[in-house]
Amino acid sequence: MPPAPLDLSPDDFSALAARVSEEAVRHLRGLDSAPIQPATTGAESLALFAGPAPEHGMGPAALDALAEVAQHSRTGNGRFFGYVMGSGEPVAALGDFFASVINQNATAWRSGPATTIIERTVVGWIAEALGCAGFSGTLTSGGSMANLMGLAVAREAKAPANDDGVTGGVVYASTAVHMSMGKAVGLLGLGRNNLRLLPTDADRRLDLDALRRAIAEDRAAGRVPIAVVASAGTIVTGSVDPIAEIVAIARSEDLWVHVDGAYGAPAAMVRPELFQGLADVDSVSVDAHKWLYQPLGCSIILYRDAAAARRAFFLSDDYAVSLSDDPVEGQMFFEETIELSRRVRALKLWLSLRYHGLQAFRESIAGNIAQAQRLASLVDAEPDLERLAEVPLSTVCFRWTGGDPDTFDEANAAILERVNARGRVYLSNATLDDHFVLRACITNHRTTDADVDAVVEEVLAAASLG
Repeated sequence: MPPAPLDLSPDDFSALAARVSEEAVRHLRGLDSAPIQPATTGAESLALFAGPAPEHGMGPAALDALAEVAQHSRTGNGRFFGYVMGSGEPVAALGDFFASVINQNATAWRSGPATTIIERTVVGWIAEALGCAGFSGTLTSGGSMANLMGLAVAREAKAPANDDGVTGGVVYASTAVHMSMGKAVGLLGLGRNNLRLLPTDADRRLDLDALRRAIAEDRAAGRVPIAVVASAGTIVTGSVDPIAEIVAIARSEDLWVHVDGAYGAPAAMVRPELFQGLADVDSVSVDAHKWLYQPLGCSIILYRDAAAARRAFFLSDDYAVSLSDDPVEGQMFFEETIELSRRVRALKLWLSLRYHGLQAFRESIAGNIAQAQRLASLVDAEPDLERLAEVPLSTVCFRWTGGDPDTFDEANAAILERVNARGRVYLSNATLDDHFVLRACITNHRTTDADVDAVVEEVLAAASLG
């Protein structure tokens, strides 16, 4: 009998896996010396990787393109400081590989016994490490999904809409909140005009007096306040809102408190004083693929009350209902999340934590915070550079000021383009106080002090070419 069309023998799989491993090792060995921004164009990318689907298979030759895939990808070495991008810790990458091989549906214990327990375990580990022992939750694809889920639970807790539709509800956040919140309130039917973006104080944190006034004004106008979003690490500057004070206001007003900790929450493992009140909130988002260094597709939504999540997301049918009363074997993740079919996201984080231990993560996060302070000091010491914000976590915002003040924005935009094109370091940009600024965010376990020093060197070199 001929083999099935898609079948692959274990020996053939072993040979292919060895080739993939060789390419991965080659990529990692060349990581530090490779330019961060590949010398490629859109047309070249299309020529290499697009085209019609092959009617007949290429066999092992299909893997020949992997080297070019790596060559035409951005390099995540220690000098990548753009956005908030984790570094893809290699042990976790192996966990991703194995998760794909065993191919479990992480929706219930009965469809993935081992991986279900692993997800529950990892959620508990992270919650406890952040100071939120007792919280439960699930893993999601990213912070945007986690924030959407947090606000979905808030809406159902404070203004139930699952049965009869949305009748209103106001959500409060600072002007520095992540853009995913605007998407979330829109998708939840609350309306983006009901996301109150409030001013920040001198430390770029949510202004508490503005929050109190906005809640009072909305109540007086007959609106229904339902939630406050506190940022634990704003996307531009890394500012941490006064969580404990926000919780106190929210409790007095019967509002849900969701913390967007997608970027900064892991820093609670090393700087708990910045995150006072985190244990008292209702929900928290944490992107493990940011400052826990995991490969992409690994975020966590934590809830104080798992029953609130079930009220928001529970909807089943007889083909999906649990047939077991056992507290373990009857576990159904889909009752607490948007998704039904779910990729195993926890295995990589579980392996990574088991291999390195929590202390190694604490040391890496603390090291990134120290490196950000180093960069801030280097910027402050340079006459032609100006830092525009404090550095509570690992993000530094600054600009070049060596030319005409009327053209600072244009000059810094040109500097950014030249810095990134040179390929030694990679920065992103932001708008701060109506200024175009250069932004370096350090969330990479590979970053060294020399990598940090290269930021100022490259910016000054790029400025000299203007």
